[in-house]
Amino acid sequence: MDERPAIVAEGLTKRFGAIHALAGVDLEAPAGTVLGLLGPNGAGKTTMVRILATLLAPDAGRAWVAGHDVTSQAATVRRLMGLSGQYAAVDGYLTGRENLRMIGRLSRLGRAAVRRADELLELFELTAAGDRTVRTYSGGMRRRLDVAASLVAAPAVLFLDEPTTGLDPRGRFGLWRLLEELTGQGATLLLTTQYLEEADRLADRIVVLDAGRVVAAGSAEELKAQVGGDRLELHADPGADPAALANALAGLGSGAPVVDPETGQVVLPVTDGPAILPEVAARLAATGLRVTDLAVRRPSLDDVFLTLTGQPAGRSA
Repeated sequence: MDERPAIVAEGLTKRFGAIHALAGVDLEAPAGTVLGLLGPNGAGKTTMVRILATLLAPDAGRAWVAGHDVTSQAATVRRLMGLSGQYAAVDGYLTGRENLRMIGRLSRLGRAAVRRADELLELFELTAAGDRTVRTYSGGMRRRLDVAASLVAAPAVLFLDEPTTGLDPRGRFGLWRLLEELTGQGATLLLTTQYLEEADRLADRIVVLDAGRVVAAGSAEELKAQVGGDRLELHADPGADPAALANALAGLGSGAPVVDPETGQVVLPVTDGPAILPEVAARLAATGLRVTDLAVRRPSLDDVFLTLTGQPAGRSA
C-alpha cells in the first residue's frame, strides 16, 4: 500500500520561454488536509495547479496525486481528482442541472448522476436556478456552479484555484463551511486564494511562492511567528506630539517605537503585549500623556505576505 501523502511535488520545474514559472518546487499535503498556496501574481501558483491536475507537463521533477504519477498515470489521476480553475468552465447554453448531470455521466455515475446533480444544486443554494441556462446566472452563481461541478464525482483530491473570487461574503462563508466538511470526510484540498483570511481559516499548512520558488512553508501560526512578536499600537490625542509618546515607551519593547506623524500612531514591537500593558499604563500616567486608542495586535498573514514577497497582499495573491 502506498503511504505517500495525497499530494506530493518534488523539484517541479517549468519554463515558458525566458520565464521560469517554477524553479524546483517541493510540497506535500497529507490526506484529509488543506494546503494553501499563496504568492503574488506570476509566482507560479496556477502553473503548479495545472501540473498537478495533469493539464501541463513539467520540464523537470515529479509529482504524485493520490499515489499516482501525474505524468505517467495521468488518466488515473484525472479519475481521482476534481478541479475548479480561476474562471468558471461550465457551459452557458445548458442549465445548471444539465451541466452537473452531464459531468456525472462523463464520470460514469450512471443514474446516480441525476441524484448527485440535485444534491449539489441544493448544497450550493442553486436549486431555484437549476433549470435556467447558465448564461443567465450572475458571476457569483456561475462560480458556485463551477465549484459544484468539481465535486460531482466526490473526488479524493480537489484543486481549487481562487475558488471564492467573485462570491459575496455570504457565498464565501458558505463555501468555507462546505470545504471544511469535505476535509472532515477525508478529502484533500490544494487551495490558491487571494483572500488571506481564507488561507488563515482553512489551510492546515501554507506554502508561499515567489518567482517560482518556495520562500516559506508552515502553518499560519508558524509563518506569523517568523514575522515577529506582538505589536502594541497607540494613537496620541489629537494635537499631541506622537514623538513624545514614543519617547515615553522607549526601551519597553523588543524594538524601537515607530511613529506615523500624519496619523499620530505609534507602533511598538513587543514579545508579549498583554504582559507589558501595566507598565505602559504607568508610563502614560507618569508623563500625563493621553491616547485615544490602544491595542495589542498579533502579526497577520498580510504581514507575512508583505515580509516574504515585498508586496502587500490586497488582491495580488
